Amino acid sequence: MLRIERVLGSRLETHLAEPLHDLEHRGAVDVLPLAHGDISRRRMRVRTRGGQQLAMSLPCDQALFDGAVLLLEAERAIVVRVNTERWLRLSPRSIADAMEIGYHAGNLHWRVRFAGECLLVALEARAEDYLAHLGNMVTERRVGTTIVAEGEDA
Repeated sequence: MLRIERVLGSRLETHLAEPLHDLEHRGAVDVLPLAHGDISRRRMRVRTRGGQQLAMSLPCDQALFDGAVLLLEAERAIVVRVNTERWLRLSPRSIADAMEIGYHAGNLHWRVRFAGECLLVALEARAEDYLAHLGNMVTERRVGTTIVAEGEDA
């Protein structure tokens, strides 16, 4: 198991980009895929796409991000790739429906953001699990639902 105790920098930084480019041409850059919710973690055990096990223990002043370089050696590198975050857009049909959606979102501690008259819920599980909590609001079409990816129009 490889121990990671710091982030070396961004893959876009010149002093890292050039050696990474060379390693990519040789197929020697491994990727650590992370869910968006995991980038705030400092300690974890994970596995790269190439199968390398990592034990991460980062200092409090460092954070993971898309493109974070965790390892850069002459023969290999490991770079973080954050998966695209998906959101469930909930469009209430009335003010009463909006209040009920807000009640469920708050009571269930869903991570949300607002987009005009819609509420976006971060999908950290299957969309069906979120919709099941809304019950008859969905079956009675009191709320419209759409899944959007990060960066798409909310």
